[in-house]
Amino acid sequence: MGDAYSDQLTRSGHRDRPTDLDLFAELGIRKLRYPVLWEHVAPNGLHQPDWRWADERLPRLQALGIDPIVGLVHHGSGPRYTALHRPNFAKELARYAGMVAERYPWLTYYTPVNEPLTTARFSGLYGLWYPHGLDDATFIRILLNQVQATRLAMQAIRRVNPAAKLVQTEDLGKTHSTPALAGQAEFENHRRWLTYDLLCGTITHTHPMWGYLRENGISAAELEELSAYPCPPDIVGINYYVTSERFLDERAERYPQHAARQGHGPDYVDMEAVRVQEATMLGLGTLLREAWERYQLPLAVTECHLACTREEQMRWLHQAWQETNALRADGVDVQGLTVWSLLGAYDWDSLLTRDGSFYESGVFDMRGGRPRSTALFKMVQHLARYGHYDHPLLQSPGWWHRDIRCA
Repeated sequence: MGDAYSDQLTRSGHRDRPTDLDLFAELGIRKLRYPVLWEHVAPNGLHQPDWRWADERLPRLQALGIDPIVGLVHHGSGPRYTALHRPNFAKELARYAGMVAERYPWLTYYTPVNEPLTTARFSGLYGLWYPHGLDDATFIRILLNQVQATRLAMQAIRRVNPAAKLVQTEDLGKTHSTPALAGQAEFENHRRWLTYDLLCGTITHTHPMWGYLRENGISAAELEELSAYPCPPDIVGINYYVTSERFLDERAERYPQHAARQGHGPDYVDMEAVRVQEATMLGLGTLLREAWERYQLPLAVTECHLACTREEQMRWLHQAWQETNALRADGVDVQGLTVWSLLGAYDWDSLLTRDGSFYESGVFDMRGGRPRSTALFKMVQHLARYGHYDHPLLQSPGWWHRDIRCA
C-alpha cells in the first residue's frame, strides 16, 4: 500500500488464530482458497524460508477434509527482492512454487498469481499499486511477467506433482459505453481476455490485441513462445463484483464527482454500469457463458462478494447460486462457487490506497476481534451441505435491480 505492506491476514487476526479453520469446516465446504504467500514464507530470500505457518495450517485443512487452492501471490509484488515489473519475478516465483510443491506434494490446486490482468491495470496503468505505473508499456510488461511466472510456476509444480491443476482467477468484467466511445469499449472488451488468451497461447498475428502488445514492448518471440508452449488453466476462475461491469461516458458533466479519464479518443468517465440508468448489465451468468463458449474449459466463480448489508449480501450470493446452477443444468461445466471472503476484507473501498480506512464483513464479522457468524453463515452452510437455502429475504430483488441503484 503505497510503498509499504498491509497484511490482511494480520488485520483479521487469522495469522495467529488457527482455530478459524475449524469454524470454516463447520460450513461444510470442500475447497478453500488459502494463502501460502511468497512474501510471508521467504521475505528475506528463498535461501531461508520459514514454513512454520504453512506447516501448521495445510495439514490441518487436510485433516478437516478441505482441499486447499493455494495462492502464492495475491494483489502484491511478492517480497522486496522482486516486483511485478522486474526481470527476476517470473523465475524467482517459479523457484518458490517448486519449493512449495516439494514440501507439500499432496497439494493439487494452485493459483500462482491472482488476477494478473487486474493487478497489472492497477499497478501499471492506473498507478494505484506498486510500482505505480501510468502507461501501457508498464501495464503490459507487468501482465506478461505474471503470465510467464504462472506458466513457469506450474511447470515447476508439475515436475513434483504431474496432476497439479491451475486455477486461474481473473475479474472478467465487461465494458459498456455511449456510441461515441464504442471503440474504447471494444478495445477494453478484447483486453479483458488477455490473461486467459496468453496462457492458452491463442495470441497470434491475427489476434485483435497483437498489434497493441507489440506496440507496447512485447516482442514477437515472447508471444510466439507462449503460443508454442501454452499453459491453459484447468479451471477458469471468474471473479465478479457489482462494480465489474463498467460504463464509459464522454458527458463528464453528468458525473461531477468523478474525474474524466483520457482514452484513445475523447476524455471520458469510467463509471460502474450499475449506477448508470441507460446501461444494461449482462450479469454473472452471461459472462460465465461467454468464457465457456470462448475456451470450453471448466469454470468456477472464484470470488463472490458484496460489501453491503447482510440482507443484500444474501441476495447477491443467492443470485450467483441460481445463475451458476442454471448454467450447469444447461451443460456448462461450472465446478464451484467461492464465497469470498470468509473473514471479510479491509480497505477495498479505496482499492487498497488508504490503510485502515474500512472493513467489510463476510461470512464472519471481525469487528469484535474474533470471528462472529453473520447471516451468511447459515446460508453458506445450507448451500454447501444441502444445495439449497430458503429465506423470505431472498424473494426481494437486490438493490442492483431496483431504481435506487441510480441517482
